[in-house]
Amino acid sequence: MNNYPKVAIVILNWNGVNHLQEFLPSVLTSEWPNLEIIVGDNASADGSVEYLKSNFPSIRIIENDTNYGFTGGYNRILAQVEADYYILLNSDVEVYPGWIEPVITLMESDPLIAVAAPKIKAYSEKDHFEHAGAAGGFIDSFGYPFCRGRIVYEIEQDKGQYEQSGEIFWASGAAMFIKKKYWDEAGGFDERFFAHMEEIDLCWRLKNKGYKVMYCAQSQIYHLGGGTLTTENPFKTYLNFRNNLLLIKKNLPFWKAFIVISARFVLDSMAIIRFLTEGKRRDAWAVSRAHQYFIQHIFDRGYLTTYNSKLTGMYHGSIIWDFFIRKHKTFTDLDQENFY
Repeated sequence: MNNYPKVAIVILNWNGVNHLQEFLPSVLTSEWPNLEIIVGDNASADGSVEYLKSNFPSIRIIENDTNYGFTGGYNRILAQVEADYYILLNSDVEVYPGWIEPVITLMESDPLIAVAAPKIKAYSEKDHFEHAGAAGGFIDSFGYPFCRGRIVYEIEQDKGQYEQSGEIFWASGAAMFIKKKYWDEAGGFDERFFAHMEEIDLCWRLKNKGYKVMYCAQSQIYHLGGGTLTTENPFKTYLNFRNNLLLIKKNLPFWKAFIVISARFVLDSMAIIRFLTEGKRRDAWAVSRAHQYFIQHIFDRGYLTTYNSKLTGMYHGSIIWDFFIRKHKTFTDLDQENFY
């Protein structure tokens, strides 16, 4: 066992006892010679902790005193976990034996690899990719994230088209492998994000430092998605728009961030109009609130310290233009020469 790095699967739970009942048994089938499975609880009020103690006494439980969100919850839980590798795993993920070994083998092959992700497919439609991660995350020049296998709302069927492992821009927090030393070096998640896009921020910061984020095609998991905040949720809309602006401001130099954010305010205003025409007034207000927050906190501390102008996985173009105007619906439709 001492020849194998220690791996800790860490599931953050908040009022998700139904997901624990359905998905935790599959996690217990995970195979690795030096493995610990931990559930961190964000002060659930649905009997989650009692359920775990009664049904899974072998699983270590770490309890937070309140709900610190995805970011603060994980920061506090992982501060109490000793391992060489952390696997941040959503509570609504189904796995199968053998899913860990290919990713750890890939990460052990290069000391510069800080983060990696398996192929993420949809639990409810298992021959399709899942929205939050798919076959690896990328980002365009305007800060819009997208995936190989999912552009905007278009989700591809997995036909074996993305079976090549390689470097990407970001790994989904639904199933993120990260070396502890790089988690510590980066300081974990930025708690201002609370939830959504915090994993993109973490990956971007690490890439700016010269580390790599990888996609491992030989491992796959199945993600239900929407376990905490459903897709049609104004608070989720607020977090996505607010955090995307924070993401850009944090990880680009001032002059470039100013240009991109100016363009994003125009594009976001178009989103507000679209929400209003669709009768989604609460979502329109959520985008406006996101802008208000950003302006109010524009001089907050904790932004760019290291910048790399050419990062693998960054798309030198507009994914919105390509999708809606040029009708490029899949990753392979995109101009591959526009990727760094």
